[in-house]
Formats: sequence, structure tokens, C-alpha cells
Amino acid sequence: DEFFEVITLIQTGKMLQVPLILVGTQYWGGLMTWMQDTMLKHSANISPEDLDLLKIADTPDEVVAHVLEFYTKHPLQPNF
Repeated sequence: DEFFEVITLIQTGKMLQVPLILVGTQYWGGLMTWMQDTMLKHSANISPEDLDLLKIADTPDEVVAHVLEFYTKHPLQPNF
């Protein structure tokens, strides 16, 4: 529930983009397949860019790599 809430807040511009990383391909892989096949291809409820908002990782090193990659592309900036 919170996962989809964060995605919705980012999509609607109510929240700045943050790294969204799901840990465990075996656990989360089915959700990703459902999002691609049903929400994107069949129903067109999301865009391909929406799927780019999240990553799946299996190890702590992969999580760190995704976070570093995200902040390389989206550097932190003061909001004042």
C-alpha cells in the first residue's frame, strides 16, 4: 500500500523523486511482471517511464549501486 502511495505521489508531482528499491527478485518479480503486463500493456494505466521509477535488487551491494546511480542522475539540491 505505501509502495503504491509513494509512486502515486511522485507521479503527480506531490513528492520529489526518491530511489524506490524492492529487495528480492523472487518475492517482487511477480509484481513487476503484473505491472508490465496488466497495468502497462493491457490497461495502459501507467507509462514505461513509471516503471523506471523503481528497481529490484537482491543484495545489499545492488541496493547501494542503485542508490548511487539515482543520486548521480538526480543530485540533491537545497529546497530553500
